[in-house]
Amino acid sequence: METTTILVNKDDRGVGTITLNRAELHNAFDDVLIREMTETLQVFDKDDSVRLVVVRSTGKSFSAGADLNWMKRMASYSWQQNYQDSLGLATLMQTLASMNKPTFAVVQGSAFGGGVGLVACCDIALAAETASFCLSEVKLGLIPSVISPYVVAAIGERAARRYFVTAEKFTADTALRLGLVHDLHAADQLDAEADKLIAALLANGPRAVQEAKRLIERVANKPIDEELVRSTAQKIADMRASAEGREGVTAFLEKRPPNWNVKDSTELDS
Repeated sequence: METTTILVNKDDRGVGTITLNRAELHNAFDDVLIREMTETLQVFDKDDSVRLVVVRSTGKSFSAGADLNWMKRMASYSWQQNYQDSLGLATLMQTLASMNKPTFAVVQGSAFGGGVGLVACCDIALAAETASFCLSEVKLGLIPSVISPYVVAAIGERAARRYFVTAEKFTADTALRLGLVHDLHAADQLDAEADKLIAALLANGPRAVQEAKRLIERVANKPIDEELVRSTAQKIADMRASAEGREGVTAFLEKRPPNWNVKDSTELDS
């Protein structure tokens, strides 16, 4: 797929990677990047050979949020034009957050505004110990509106009450404590640690991984009632009876790698 703002790659393991490639502009968003990234995510989501999606960036910054030239153009937009423009960013966030495949952010530098939104939308996020974060919108008289559902889900309402209104820059340690990222690593070890986690994901059943993602949506914040008990029992029965489930259990009992990942799988713990 030809793009001007992102680099797109799919390797032979089924890892689809989107790399924000505007390092000279700190990987800031504009309407072109938003459109190209959304279209690429949609292609990856429909591609059965893609097993997981990685989002990373070139240069020192993960993403500085909105591009200044894009913001200058928005200043002269009508309300309707602003609404349509905002829907583009909202669609990007929704597309990333609702991917069938697991999504993985590798945050090597600062993430501001919409960059924080990208991190929050991903299932897994690793960051460099030197990374920094900021929900900076109110400094510009704006609000972090379209990213808010995902950021609040990641850091919680209480933390959002502070960082949405103060626009404070916070450290990677704080991002870890808030739950925005899962692990921190030295900058020169970040890619190696990301590769380890990617290998761990690839050792798992592709369909099982997708169903595990959907399972969280089905059970989170739901009452543990008869309907939920029965639906979870049905889902595990479906997986046990599936070809992938049968192969996974058989491979475990026979002490061999499962057929979905013979090259990279590791022996499961008993």
